[in-house]
Amino acid sequence: MRYRRIGYRYTMIVKQPITRGGAYQVRAGDVVLSHPHWHPDMDVYETATALTVTVELAGVDVERLEFVLFEDALVIEGSRSLPVTDDGVYHAAGIRQGPFRVEVPLPVQIEGDRVEASYDRGLLLVRVPKAAGGGHHG
Repeated sequence: MRYRRIGYRYTMIVKQPITRGGAYQVRAGDVVLSHPHWHPDMDVYETATALTVTVELAGVDVERLEFVLFEDALVIEGSRSLPVTDDGVYHAAGIRQGPFRVEVPLPVQIEGDRVEASYDRGLLLVRVPKAAGGGHHG
């Protein structure tokens, strides 16, 4: 698992987005930008002292996880690959594979030097302590 801390804010800009089935369609020039990532389920909860992010990542190798902490967002990326059989036929294929990405807005000021992360039984748990006072971003 790799961790990086970035000293600036996180922003993704798409002009005039219209969401259709996980893709953004931009009217100018009929360009369609599709997210090449899937988005695992997650919980984000806040206490008086920290924000905690729990991401469901069963089957993901911990060495394929990376998270980047910005001043106002936590971005978690990785990839999941399951074994492939050459002599069978799928009757159901509901487990998402390939690269994933989760973008978690951080609505409060944080202590980036004290972030803790653990991965156990398919759950990634990231605890982001609030800065003294825990004020909201303005």
